[in-house]
Amino acid sequence: MAILTTQTEIATAVPPAKLYKALLLEAHVYAPKILPQSIKSIVLLQGDGGVGTIKQTDFKEGFGVYLKVKVDAVDEGNLKYIYTAFEGEPWVETVEKATYEAEVVATPGGGSIYKATNKYYPKGNAEIDPSKIKEAEDTTDGFVKAVEAYLVANPDA
Repeated sequence: MAILTTQTEIATAVPPAKLYKALLLEAHVYAPKILPQSIKSIVLLQGDGGVGTIKQTDFKEGFGVYLKVKVDAVDEGNLKYIYTAFEGEPWVETVEKATYEAEVVATPGGGSIYKATNKYYPKGNAEIDPSKIKEAEDTTDGFVKAVEAYLVANPDA
């Protein structure tokens, strides 16, 4: 089966650099604080957060088990961040890996837009269930909105 590619754009009221830092660069710090109901922890298994870092997200019961990602590229000047999910849920059976090319761009009113191109690579001839991908992307949308709400409510964060 072919690679499944999706694109996401989410507008926020948060300035670009601030959203980039909380959502991508330091997600391991912010995500467990912002979504304690679903995320137990995000641990750096290897590296310091830069290229080559491997992170593991452990979820609370009912939200999955875990997900491992590797940071492929960090471009702080252009607010771009690329990472690959290579182990965990929800793709254990049909997806070999998923790559996410994310960037945060400024909007005229001082806010920003989170943009991502996501590519899902099937295992062998497996067929990727689009509903699983939709669920995963809805979770990402929810996380972006939760980060936005947190940063708006905590401007010094």
